[in-house]
Amino acid sequence: MSRTEGPHRDEEIARRRSTAVEVAPAPAGGADARACLDRYFSELADRFDAGYDPARDRSAPPEDLEPPSGLFVLARLAGEWVGCGALKRIDAETGEIKRVWTAPSARGLGVARTILHRLEAEAAAMGLSVLRLDTNKALSEAHALYLGQGYRDVERFNDNPYAHRWFEKRLR
Repeated sequence: MSRTEGPHRDEEIARRRSTAVEVAPAPAGGADARACLDRYFSELADRFDAGYDPARDRSAPPEDLEPPSGLFVLARLAGEWVGCGALKRIDAETGEIKRVWTAPSARGLGVARTILHRLEAEAAAMGLSVLRLDTNKALSEAHALYLGQGYRDVERFNDNPYAHRWFEKRLR
């Protein structure tokens, strides 16, 4: 088998596709953001033990995810959105990462990591020194991502009814 066939070729294709992911700000209340979030929320409803009702989770209303107090981003691959994420300011030093999601068709390409890096860079540019996030026990992939990117488990810091784990990372 040559290097252009088999597993090496698949790894190269995945690497090239992940470098083609573009992450850019988008209006948190815009049509693309709403469509992405609808798919995300639908997946949460399927995966969480007790389902998911976005009306019960008011931890990231769109107005909190707009500059200067926050940011919503969409990830695109070949012109199609394949993920999203958001940042909201909590106070002068602290921000919270919200709504990081990758479409099933783009999983394994580093989309969520790319989104997370963009949000971390934006947080640093906003002068934030600490990032926090919460997640549900069902999202083991998210736990692995956050731990692998330098986040550490911390005590509960909010009242999100769907959260079971809380993480924090110092940016400086």
